[in-house]
Amino acid sequence: MVRFRPQDPWNDPRGGQIERVIVDNGTIAIEVLSLGGIIRSLWTPDRDGERANIVLGCDSASDYLAQDAHLGAIAGRFANRIANGRFTADGKSHQLSINQASNCLHGGKDGFNRQHWNLGQLPDGVRLSLVSPDGDMGFPGKCTVQLDYRLAGNNLYIEILASTDKTCPISLTQHSYFNLDGSDSSLQHALQIDSTQYLSMNEVGVPTALSLTENSALDMRQPTLMQSLIGAEEFVPTSGIDHCYVMPQSDQQLQRFGRLSSAKSGRGMTLYTNQPSVQVYGANHLQGTIGKGQQSLCQYQAVCLEPQQVPDAPNQPTFAGDALVKPGALYHHISRYQFDNEA
Repeated sequence: MVRFRPQDPWNDPRGGQIERVIVDNGTIAIEVLSLGGIIRSLWTPDRDGERANIVLGCDSASDYLAQDAHLGAIAGRFANRIANGRFTADGKSHQLSINQASNCLHGGKDGFNRQHWNLGQLPDGVRLSLVSPDGDMGFPGKCTVQLDYRLAGNNLYIEILASTDKTCPISLTQHSYFNLDGSDSSLQHALQIDSTQYLSMNEVGVPTALSLTENSALDMRQPTLMQSLIGAEEFVPTSGIDHCYVMPQSDQQLQRFGRLSSAKSGRGMTLYTNQPSVQVYGANHLQGTIGKGQQSLCQYQAVCLEPQQVPDAPNQPTFAGDALVKPGALYHHISRYQFDNEA
């Protein structure tokens, strides 16, 4: 049986209030905010059956709005980078908000992570909805989004539907930072990745080529300690892993991407997704961000696994399609996070 526990709302310094609710199925539990579709907390059991929170978050709307790490939020209207913040659709060029080097990152300076979503209840979770107006951060068309967080046993399902009334690239991802043992570092976590292809990129993170992981530090078909990635030649330019793995083409609705685990707590998390790529980010630049308890978060404190469309897809459709959603079509993202305590 799923229980719902509304929490005291937060004041939004921009006006209005931020709703908060805890959803608990007895095995795992999440706290969700109406700000940014944020998962503020996610409790899962360790090897002794003790539940604890495994994601990073903040203690107020002000703290969330002050950081640009996208802690626990939905990144959009287009997750990751669009080169030069520019793309063409239906013969028309569009200039987007530039907020990272020369790129539009995660939808621009006021992306979906900073928006107020409507929050409602499902039998096994919550449903959030958002309407992004035509021209929002430069993106064409009114974009309507439906986001479901659902709990089933030891699984968290994230399902996102979106439509637009003008042709527009859409890519939405859940940007939680996972730390499976509550320590101030994830470098003793192990990461295993099924994918054998990744995107090489230029100095500002825009893809340049589809590359094989074989004979490189990006080959993680066997569980690999995050610590071992630090200083590896492939990760020096990005101060750690911040790379996009491309999934093999498949007719399966959900493909296994890989598993993050902590030998310290026994917790493991396996990701399945229908998205064509997953960005893996090791919190390389998280230091100084204010988290819960007004504590300054640390570099490498957590790991993000971000299922998404391929970065810069509308400009580079050869990798895995152009991510353009036309009027009458439906964008559909579904990911399953399966938690265990057998690490």
